[in-house]
Amino acid sequence: MRIGMVCPYSLTLPGGVQSQALALAGALRDLGHHVRLLGPCDGPPPDGGVTPLGNSIPTAANGSVAPLAPDLPAQLRFIRAVRDEDFEVLHLHEPLAPGASMTACLVKPAPLVGTFHAAGVSASYQWLGPVVRWMAGRLDIRCAVSEDAETLARRYLGGDYIPVFNGIDIGPFATAAPWPTDAPTILFVGRHEERKGLRVLLEALPMLPRHLEVWIAGDGPETAALRRAAAGDPRITWLGRISDAEKQRRLRGADVYCAPSLRGESFGVVLLEAMASSTPIVASDLAGYRRVARPDQDALLVPPGDAAALAGALRRVLTEPDTAKALAASGDQRAAEFSMHRLAERYVGLYEAALQTRRLHPRPAT
Repeated sequence: MRIGMVCPYSLTLPGGVQSQALALAGALRDLGHHVRLLGPCDGPPPDGGVTPLGNSIPTAANGSVAPLAPDLPAQLRFIRAVRDEDFEVLHLHEPLAPGASMTACLVKPAPLVGTFHAAGVSASYQWLGPVVRWMAGRLDIRCAVSEDAETLARRYLGGDYIPVFNGIDIGPFATAAPWPTDAPTILFVGRHEERKGLRVLLEALPMLPRHLEVWIAGDGPETAALRRAAAGDPRITWLGRISDAEKQRRLRGADVYCAPSLRGESFGVVLLEAMASSTPIVASDLAGYRRVARPDQDALLVPPGDAAALAGALRRVLTEPDTAKALAASGDQRAAEFSMHRLAERYVGLYEAALQTRRLHPRPAT
């Protein structure tokens, strides 16, 4: 099958949707399908299966900043690439995000499968109601990665949604060489913005033992302020952005992975990455995280924004070997349920259903 996959976010910048699109494209190729991934790239494409559509423009979205490419040149590149490739089906991640995903809904050169990832709020859905509802109606199949994502889409767009999940390529996380440590180690990976809750982790550190290491990966609009707030704490190492390979090694080397997000998490892919790395997890008790990590079985979940509760859970994992071992063992099994190979097979069935829809309702001849 000739599959065109579209990601509206820059494929050269870190992000959950980008990671899912790249990994899913690779898994589909492993199944024998021809797949091209189209999206903006701020630099060289991350692999040979990517068709770059130009640079991104930082755009406020869902309490974050999204690297989108809504400009006209990017849309013309997309239309030309789709015409040249003659795809049998197009898979749109965040189909109503400004850029190539939305353009695909407008021109609809092939059957469309759309996957909705976002949860929480959407100003564009609210203010552009009739327009986005019409565009959503162009999709042959709508998927949602979580109940939260479905709730948001259904509220403003209506329609029916097929539940899917975010997948993970387990192998690289399970086999990475652990990053060496000199003390019990906590790892945080994420964008340094209010909704990710890094400030809550920093507030919890004074309640934790002095003899430990804290690795903080990523950057963002709050980095400078957070570094000032934590100045003088020798336990913290600010890593900045790290490669996928380094993330895999640090996940394997850490004694606990901490995800203190406050909101806006529709699906906890990074929790699956920690599970596949056999690393215990302490995270906020958010609906999106609960769908991945079962409380007190795969992770210790605490109320969002509660620094004292976060410190208590981290202390348990760091000082109770049996608790840490049990969480890691359960997480290993849980991660296997979300393998990218299983997800790719799931989507192949949906692509075939979309093709069947086109056969039953062909486009009028022009």
